[in-house]
Amino acid sequence: MKIYVLKTEQKIPISLAEAWDFFSSPLNLAKITPPDMSFVVTSDYTTDTKIYTGMIITYKISPLLGIKMNWMTEITHVANGQYFVDEQRFGPYALWHHQHHFKEIKGGVQMNDILNYAIPYGVIGTFTNKIFVGKEVKKIFAYREKAIEKMFGVYGE
Repeated sequence: MKIYVLKTEQKIPISLAEAWDFFSSPLNLAKITPPDMSFVVTSDYTTDTKIYTGMIITYKISPLLGIKMNWMTEITHVANGQYFVDEQRFGPYALWHHQHHFKEIKGGVQMNDILNYAIPYGVIGTFTNKIFVGKEVKKIFAYREKAIEKMFGVYGE
């Protein structure tokens, strides 16, 4: 199984407390996901719910041709104000391990993501990642960056 890695960095002109408050709420993920994915959190959480180690989050997504899929992740590690990790338990990937890191910097917070993922189906999965999935994953993170800038502003401006 081939493992792909995507690393992103974004500086956000808000406090670490504000960043943690936003990103540690499972319901906010839908706000920074492309609308064409029809991403919906199906877990019974409220806007006040914050992540914790062992938390299971379920979603419905439409990553391809409008076909709805179920997805389940578990929050496996949390260090409040520093980082958290979500891992797929059920869904479209053979592996999904996503680290979210936060660090206070002058004028805001630096957010780093490290995503390790794999596609099932061996050689077919490798080919699919090359022509489609890899581009879609990058597109999702690019959308997220723009959505965060729209919500919180551009760092350094």
